[in-house]
Amino acid sequence: MLFNNIRVFTKEKNKMAKLLYTGKVKEMWSTDDPEVLRVVYTDQATAGNGEKKDDFKNKAYLNNEISTLIFEYLSKNGVPTHFIKKISDTEELVKKCDMFPLEVVTRNIAAGHFSSRYGLGEGEKFDTPVEELFYKSDELDDPIMNESDAIALHIATAEEQKKIWELSRQVNKLLIPLFDKAGMELVDFKLEFGKDADGNIILADEFSPDNCRLWDKKTKKHMDKDVYRRDIGDLTTVYEQDLARIQEALKEI
Repeated sequence: MLFNNIRVFTKEKNKMAKLLYTGKVKEMWSTDDPEVLRVVYTDQATAGNGEKKDDFKNKAYLNNEISTLIFEYLSKNGVPTHFIKKISDTEELVKKCDMFPLEVVTRNIAAGHFSSRYGLGEGEKFDTPVEELFYKSDELDDPIMNESDAIALHIATAEEQKKIWELSRQVNKLLIPLFDKAGMELVDFKLEFGKDADGNIILADEFSPDNCRLWDKKTKKHMDKDVYRRDIGDLTTVYEQDLARIQEALKEI
């Protein structure tokens, strides 16, 4: 498939382009290739399963830029992803995937829901990463599930889950040193996976401060969407700092 030859149309240029999906912070549009989608980032931030929402200037650009850098880095280091290329400040092309309705969470340091669930103070480092699955369902508030739950509900087989966790561990292994070089700790992150047209399991969605926790190594300052969730800082300013740090780290790693 010659992705470089794909024609990409905006709504104004091509009335045949269809809006396929509207998420909390992104839209998915069709292209003239049935196996390729156009992702459009928005300036919206949400928290509390969408109960809290606001727009932030340049957030779409920042998420797109950060996710592009991370996906390019992961792809370069052997992680199969849906990412094809960035086509504008707020848009990218991706491979169409049959998505698993799973949120695949890796925790390197106790924080957020994990801390509140077990009465554990934030900041405690785990000897080995904690791995959790959540059923992706806004209606059910994304309940936690185990391997047998996913099998019983025909969401993912044991073999598929094994591959998903292999890729998730590979991502963690690659990103910990990258963010360390950027002066940040990778506290935890959420990934999503799907199957491409050939049935291969690949990393999809995005990787940005929206779906991970990052703390400054020295000050432990929050460098992610928690500044919005907890009203402890300006989201745009923090994401701009994240982007600058990641850009510098990639020059050295």
